[in-house]
Amino acid sequence: MSNILISTNETSKSEIIIENGISKNIKDFFENKNYFLITNTTLAKLYPEFVYSFNDDKVIVIKDGEKYKNQKTYNQIIEKLLAKKIERKDCIVALGGGVVGDLAGYVASTILRGVELIQVPTTLLAMCDSSIGGKTGYNTQFGKNLVGSFYFASKVIIDPEFLFTLNDYEYKCGLGEVLKYAFIEKSAQMPQSFDLLNFLEVNQVQDVKYEMKNIIEACAKIKANVVCLDKKEGGLRKILNFGHTFAHPIETLAKYKNISHGKAVSWGIAMASNLAKNIGKIDENYYKQIVSLLEKFELLDKKIKFPKNKIVDLMFQDKKVENKKINLLLPVGFAQVELFDNIDLPSIKDCLP
Repeated sequence: MSNILISTNETSKSEIIIENGISKNIKDFFENKNYFLITNTTLAKLYPEFVYSFNDDKVIVIKDGEKYKNQKTYNQIIEKLLAKKIERKDCIVALGGGVVGDLAGYVASTILRGVELIQVPTTLLAMCDSSIGGKTGYNTQFGKNLVGSFYFASKVIIDPEFLFTLNDYEYKCGLGEVLKYAFIEKSAQMPQSFDLLNFLEVNQVQDVKYEMKNIIEACAKIKANVVCLDKKEGGLRKILNFGHTFAHPIETLAKYKNISHGKAVSWGIAMASNLAKNIGKIDENYYKQIVSLLEKFELLDKKIKFPKNKIVDLMFQDKKVENKKINLLLPVGFAQVELFDNIDLPSIKDCLP
């Protein structure tokens, strides 16, 4: 069993627990209190024994899909919890991927001004990234995750065996975030190196699947280290958004349909790398290395085409915009990225497909 601790302040800590099969005994980690489970329709069918080990009146099931990560679903969850008479000493358990985790986290942070939260991620993307670090929220017509809060789960319980029921598409989506960590590792100020980028390059695609527990642990440790150093994205934590400033407009223009977050991030990484090459931050060889690795895991297979002006307009609504300047994370060397706020708009448009 792997335990990783994120200390959010002197009195609050977030514990990440990673172990194959741990979900079978998950209630060993629960204290004597009321737990409300939030999950989606797909998972309720896949894991009925897990879901209904909670009392029926303590289970809230939402629709499955990124398009339901919105204010309407948030309001529905809030109303159901209040109708069930949730109290401040109670706890919300989020069973699902990024949609469930982000929504349940925001609900936990706001209902009754805050109740305890436990994350139980079921997708590779959520295990490696979204369930860790306390970001919660929902999407709007103006952009992705523009409403939300920083609110840390008391525990993040990760069982890689949930991945056995993940379809190939969702698995590849999660790999988009795994590769993000590989491309930023040297900038994450890690006390030890996992050399994740080299590992993903030298191993066959099928072999990588058999190392998922170790890969999840590496990504979780990288994120935990960054979050401990910068809890609310004042500086270092911004590196975790590599590829996202391009990805979020793509998802918004697609109306959160037909392209997953992981694949949008992969396209965002490719665009950021193309821009870095064009302005001389990386050489042609490293750019080809980045694109080749994304293609190896079939993360650029779904072509995207949106009006460049619309993508740039939405980039100005990004949470990281400061003084009306787009902040872009660009690769500057092997597994290294830096933040730039001085890239001219023609250069940005030139890197778009």
